[in-house]
Amino acid sequence: MASTGKTYDNNNVHNQNQVVVVMIPFPAQGHLNQLLHLSRLIISHNIPVHYVGTKSHNRQATLRVQGWEPTSISKLHFHDFEVPPFPSPPPNPNQQSMFPSHIIPSFYASSNLREPVASLLRSLSCLHERVVVIHDSLMSSVAQDASDIPNAENYTFQSVSAFCFALYLVLDLMQNNNPNIESFGVHITEAASLEGCFPEEIMDFITEQVKFFALSNGFIHNTSRAIEGPYMEMIEQFPGINKNIKHFALGPFNPLFPSKKSCKEKDIIIEWLDKQEPNSVIYISFGTTTSLTEQQIKEIATGLEQSKKKFIWVLRDADKGNIFDGQVRRYILPDGFEERIEGMGLVIRDWAPQLEILRHNSTGGFMSHCGWNSSMESITMGVPIAAWPMHSDQPRNMVLITQVLKIGLVVKDWAKRDELVTASEVENAVRTLMASKEGDEMRKTALKLRDAVLESMDEGGVSRREMDSFIAHISR
Repeated sequence: MASTGKTYDNNNVHNQNQVVVVMIPFPAQGHLNQLLHLSRLIISHNIPVHYVGTKSHNRQATLRVQGWEPTSISKLHFHDFEVPPFPSPPPNPNQQSMFPSHIIPSFYASSNLREPVASLLRSLSCLHERVVVIHDSLMSSVAQDASDIPNAENYTFQSVSAFCFALYLVLDLMQNNNPNIESFGVHITEAASLEGCFPEEIMDFITEQVKFFALSNGFIHNTSRAIEGPYMEMIEQFPGINKNIKHFALGPFNPLFPSKKSCKEKDIIIEWLDKQEPNSVIYISFGTTTSLTEQQIKEIATGLEQSKKKFIWVLRDADKGNIFDGQVRRYILPDGFEERIEGMGLVIRDWAPQLEILRHNSTGGFMSHCGWNSSMESITMGVPIAAWPMHSDQPRNMVLITQVLKIGLVVKDWAKRDELVTASEVENAVRTLMASKEGDEMRKTALKLRDAVLESMDEGGVSRREMDSFIAHISR
């Protein structure tokens, strides 16, 4: 076990802050990122934050952080804990399910963090009046010992949308044939099925974590009531939910006005965007856990070329369990593709500055897997989405985006998840989003939602009040 965190002296107890926060993220990019952003927000209230994980996952989180001032991350205390070695095979784009099964060993390895985390919590509990533990819902077993520490409080972070979390509650009612199910609305009941979203091994892992939810003093959500107010209320009023447990909608976590810190790759992208017309570019990225077949890559490339619309396409393979372990597969594009689309599009094979791309006024659409990180970033930047879910919570986020918020269209229906998306379907989706009245209406709606989120962050706004309430609650 190793720690890069601060060394503590029990004789200096009275010089320490009253409250300290310990973040326990789940070792996958979309989860690491959300709690790193939340750490930044909490630090801004002069509350120290300790961020724990393996050395490789902490390095991954910090290497990829975007939108911050460079000095912000130095204020965090990182703790690199060892876990037993785990396999880190390359992704298999030809497997039946799109779920990244190749990184499951890293998930199970993370459960070995329980002992070093418990030791850290006990150490901090001697130095602070209150230790506030914020753990990813999929790390609940690791955080369980917080309940045995008298001055510790344990908060479960839900990395999914409130809509998605409400669906999980509805699914439980459905499985128990509860007659109240119809009262939760058509969008909820239609989207509640988990068919094809998770392999059985992951469902077992999730079930094991849920057992520890009862130890929570509260739940934290990366959303805003300006976006998902009705679903936050649904969660809070749900049958069987402990009404004494508070739910805090503390989002959006991502910076709304990204830092201008620059790098060569970013300069090239932003300079290219600066030359384009407003709302003329569609951004294509399917996140860090998606592997596509060679045939699907060819269809996307052909569809983009045939659309004649400007684009930025992030073409990276899925992360491995340890992203620093070995070579990364490089996708092969059709012969001559990059030469033919010169001036029309960019293909980015490295880490892209997604926040700044979405923030740019030339970006008018986002073809996305609908991971909740990407969805929130797109919502807060006012960019409509061409939804192409791959696994996990993404199909339900697609329903939220397209049917509830009405800021997107469907590229691939979940019922056809095993089918190839053809070039003509890609072309049609791009043209509809970028060059039709329907797409223009989605853009207007997306901008109104963005403005509502920005307003909610102002003094007296619902999101500002929610964060102030949480900070006051843990600092009481």
